[in-house]
Amino acid sequence: MPASKVLKEFVAENNRWIAIFGSEPMTFPLSQHSANELMNRLAADLSPENLHCDGEITPRQAKAKAVKLYDMVNELEQYCLNNWLDTPVCSY
Repeated sequence: MPASKVLKEFVAENNRWIAIFGSEPMTFPLSQHSANELMNRLAADLSPENLHCDGEITPRQAKAKAVKLYDMVNELEQYCLNNWLDTPVCSY
């Protein structure tokens, strides 16, 4: 089953970030390794210090950021289920 537009945008954003470090871009269909790496990134983004940008954003902005990230966790979980991948756990 194809990836959602939101998941494709997240992978594209992640690819721009990892290109800085010379890493190979992720492509669809996602491998198990790529799905795991994406979930690890989401978990890191959901950590309190990252979620709140070290206190530099308002609680309302942090909540909006969290909603977007939780939606992405759900999108990635659904992608894994639809594509016979083990669903990685987001330890936030």
